[in-house]
Amino acid sequence: MFKKILIANRGEIACRIIKTAKKMGIATVAVYSEADRDARHVELADEAVLLGPAPSRESYLQADKVIAACKHTGAQALHPGYGFLSENAGFARRCEDEGIVFIGPKHASIAAMGDKIASKKLALDAKVNTIPGWNEAIETPERAVQIARDIGYPVMIKASAGGGGKGLRVAYDDQQAFDGFDACRNEARASFGDDRVFIEKFVESPRHIEIQVLGDAHGQMVYLWERECSIQRRHQKVIEEAPSPFISEQTRRAMGEQAVALARAVNYQSAGTVEFVVGKDQSFYFLEMNTRLQVEHPVTECITGLDLVEQMIRVAAGEKLAFTQDQVPRNGWAMECRINAEDPYRNFLPSTGRLVRYLPPTTTMEAALPVPDGGGVRVDTGVDEGGEIPMHYDSMIAKLIVHGRDRAEAIALMRDALNAFVIRGVSSSIPFQSALLAHPDFVAGDFDTGFIAAHFPSGFRSEDVAHDDPNFLVALAASVNRAYLGRAAGIDGQLQGHEMRIPSEFVVVIKGAGGQHQYRPVSVLVDGPVRVVVDGKTYAFASDWRFGANRAIGSCNGKPFTAQGERNGLWTKLRHNGTQIEAIVLLPRAAELMRLMPFKAPPDLSKFLLSPMPGLLAALLVKPGQAVQAGERLAVIEAMKMENILVASSDGTVSEVLAGQGESLAVDQPILRFA
Repeated sequence: MFKKILIANRGEIACRIIKTAKKMGIATVAVYSEADRDARHVELADEAVLLGPAPSRESYLQADKVIAACKHTGAQALHPGYGFLSENAGFARRCEDEGIVFIGPKHASIAAMGDKIASKKLALDAKVNTIPGWNEAIETPERAVQIARDIGYPVMIKASAGGGGKGLRVAYDDQQAFDGFDACRNEARASFGDDRVFIEKFVESPRHIEIQVLGDAHGQMVYLWERECSIQRRHQKVIEEAPSPFISEQTRRAMGEQAVALARAVNYQSAGTVEFVVGKDQSFYFLEMNTRLQVEHPVTECITGLDLVEQMIRVAAGEKLAFTQDQVPRNGWAMECRINAEDPYRNFLPSTGRLVRYLPPTTTMEAALPVPDGGGVRVDTGVDEGGEIPMHYDSMIAKLIVHGRDRAEAIALMRDALNAFVIRGVSSSIPFQSALLAHPDFVAGDFDTGFIAAHFPSGFRSEDVAHDDPNFLVALAASVNRAYLGRAAGIDGQLQGHEMRIPSEFVVVIKGAGGQHQYRPVSVLVDGPVRVVVDGKTYAFASDWRFGANRAIGSCNGKPFTAQGERNGLWTKLRHNGTQIEAIVLLPRAAELMRLMPFKAPPDLSKFLLSPMPGLLAALLVKPGQAVQAGERLAVIEAMKMENILVASSDGTVSEVLAGQGESLAVDQPILRFA
């Protein structure tokens, strides 16, 4: 077994690998960029080596520097994690040539399966079901349009070396195929150093289901069941679960056997994932193989009880798998939510900055440790409170994983854990994921990869989410306000005869767009627990909430709940189960007067192009005096390894350029002014 390994990655996956290495008694070496000097993975490792400046192409993608770090520290092996150099066959071969064990498949397997064009040809030879498409690299956007027409829209344009949703577009017409080809090439070149692009038929109403495989150097190959990854937004997975609520045992076995056949075809030795698209009739087609550890590997660990990182390390050290296919367990149900730094209320734009508050839910499971019999909650993260979410890398803050006896219990556990997960300073995807988990179609298991686009076609708004009990947050706002009033009433030194007296009748005002507030009369009674009466129903609260706290855990009418809230001036923002309100609690006369207050409209910014996110102004495509038409491209912003193209919303003329190419932009910073 290795005495020391280097982790050629950052963030949560680097921290995850370190946990298994420590369990196995293996020393660890972290690598980091200047932006990650104070990162959590650097702190957890036994040693750390600086690679270079913040951009990944100057640090984490620098193969020479990573190999030099191995030699300098005496690391015998290297674990690449996912992303960066993990599926770079040339890098894996260099490690082998330099005498460094690559904890992953052999370079020939990566070359064959990591390249999506080559892997599709191999799949055909291995008699694995494949989707119709054009499997050769395409050189021009005009040729891409021609091929797309021949296959028939819709088509999927994919970078050969892509992954994680980068270098991938779905096109429904010629214009989208033309533009998508250029965007895929640019993203693939920036993220992977390989701009080859191919096209295949896009299967409508598909399920995205992947099979985890594991092979050793002694000919043993198994599959570790499947993961359901159909809840996606822009091809980025949002919620994953294992097993799938959709496929039958017969389909499960057939998919597993085909995945193993494909892996055997390239003598695969490590953990890998074979991805399939599955139709309504449970017909399935090979999509691609990821020759690395997946982001969502924890759900497989939960249902099998296997530590996949440990298995990768043992296989790389030459050990045989200690189990056969019929010995792979499948216990309970696991789910994972990717907690990303993005703002769901602003069309999921990246949100970078400092984590002013980071308070995860109470955990009962831990990576690299056995799964408890009763399941529980696990958090994999690479950040701490006060840490920075930089613009140079992906947007993941943490992965929230739960394991229950069945799917219903897993959903309930995940909803409670999301309610308890406090993140401030940057926006996160938590409200959106809470809303998804409450959707009746998701609860019923009735969804496909178009679920989010179908149910949230105009983006995500809190008011679109139906709460289980709409009056609960109204009552909670009133109870929180009563606690503040109770504290004020207890202040010493009040003038006798003029002490503060707290009435029982209030109006909860819920902020609405355009000043269209809701006014909800409530009664607040305090004779033991705080009881709030809304529309004739009584809500009795008992909780651990303290002044200034972001989270309240307690019970309402005897049922447990977890909610979040904080005061901002006179308003209180409350969140629960994906629903968010801003409320102010007033006396009836004050509420009556508030109804008469005129609404102050926000300033008209229609003459400006504003940066919708923090990022780098990669390209400015217009100049002063230039006339533009609606839909014309104006600028390109790079943030978290993704290209975002800003287009004109209407016809006009550029009057002034307010930001320069290469400039770092803040959210809502003006870029252009129109005449």
